[in-house]
Amino acid sequence: MSLPPEGRPIPAGHGTALLTDHYELTMLQGALHSRAAERRTIFEVFARHLPHGRRYGVVAGTGRLLDAVERFRFDAADLDFLRASDIVDDVTLRYLESYRFSGNIWGYGEGECYFPGSPILVVEGTFAEAVILETLSLSIFNHDSAIASAASRMVTAADGRPLIEMGSRRTHEQAAVASARAAYIVGFASTSNLQANRSYGVPSAGTSAHSFTLVHDSERHAFRTQLDALGKDTTLLVDTFDVDRAVRAAVELAGPDLGSVRIDSGDLPVVTRQVRALLDELGATHTRIVLTGDLDEYSIAALAAAPVDGYGVGTALVTGSGAPTAGLVYKLVARSDGPGGAGPLRPVAKRSVGKPGRGGRKWAVRHRDEHGVARAEDIRLSPPNPGPGDRLLLMPLVRDGIIVGREPLPAAVERHRQVLTELPPQAFQLSRGDPAIPSIFEGS
Repeated sequence: MSLPPEGRPIPAGHGTALLTDHYELTMLQGALHSRAAERRTIFEVFARHLPHGRRYGVVAGTGRLLDAVERFRFDAADLDFLRASDIVDDVTLRYLESYRFSGNIWGYGEGECYFPGSPILVVEGTFAEAVILETLSLSIFNHDSAIASAASRMVTAADGRPLIEMGSRRTHEQAAVASARAAYIVGFASTSNLQANRSYGVPSAGTSAHSFTLVHDSERHAFRTQLDALGKDTTLLVDTFDVDRAVRAAVELAGPDLGSVRIDSGDLPVVTRQVRALLDELGATHTRIVLTGDLDEYSIAALAAAPVDGYGVGTALVTGSGAPTAGLVYKLVARSDGPGGAGPLRPVAKRSVGKPGRGGRKWAVRHRDEHGVARAEDIRLSPPNPGPGDRLLLMPLVRDGIIVGREPLPAAVERHRQVLTELPPQAFQLSRGDPAIPSIFEGS
């Protein structure tokens, strides 16, 4: 299937500048008055820790962020709103009128794995340019990375069985599109969401719900209608009333070439075995069994021995399977002192109890042993000199305000597939534990 380039889910003509927090603009106003606005700065996005028990995180949202940065403009309507609401003064409004990010951004490739402290995004620009990208960056990365991290665990648990993302009805309508995209990056085969298909080329799939059966005069009538409309390769939902009777009717109507049956309730391991035995008895030996119904990575892993051919995952996927945010932060780590941004950049960091920072612009390399297995995330304050087998992690995304790192979605899919092959075996355990590899900071 030929996939289109990255889409633009925000309608043409609509900017992203007001997808932000009020305090971004009040900080900007204060910095313009103090003249700190022109100081050169570096901000970094990172996680202090992974969600409890997770062994790795997955970077997702990079392509969406680049699209959003490209559209980060304050149009006349935005400025009128800010003026009428008395949010910022005239000096700030004049600055925003011509706002264009002209700095540099580096980041981990989309689909890459990350660990505590990994500098997954590095933003270099004036304080004025960079500070107002905080909320936009975090809202995209925190959501998409949380979904991708949970979805990756589900793909591992499925062990090669295909997964369909079907959580649109359990989340915000735009979050549903982003969730489908993030799940596809880490190995989900398809989505139920049509906008994700249109915007990002994620394959979509779907057949019917219980309401389709109930609106017809009988279950047999519903099955006959669906088969006539969609063909024998369709998936018939067999748990509206009595599963045994429904499976028998499905095979009688479709013949042994029925594509799939879907089970959405009951004791899934037991029911699945019963249905498989019945399908085989009726000669439908190639009819697939798809399971849905509040599945997550744990229930999928528990079904490993069951005769299942695929899964549909909804609520657990779009809520990050208990971790709906990746816990990423956007922090100033270096700034210049001289007027107009002159002078060298010096490290800065807050010293809050429980939330200390690490000052200085970071570079990252993943150390791998002679077998290509990742052993450590090395985070340094100067460009590293990688050894044999080591892999540099930051790639240019924006250079002098020009986007240079946009890539097609299949590139992120392939990157994640490759990255998983270098993680040590403990990375894929669903039990609680430490990150799969340690983060080593220069000077620690």
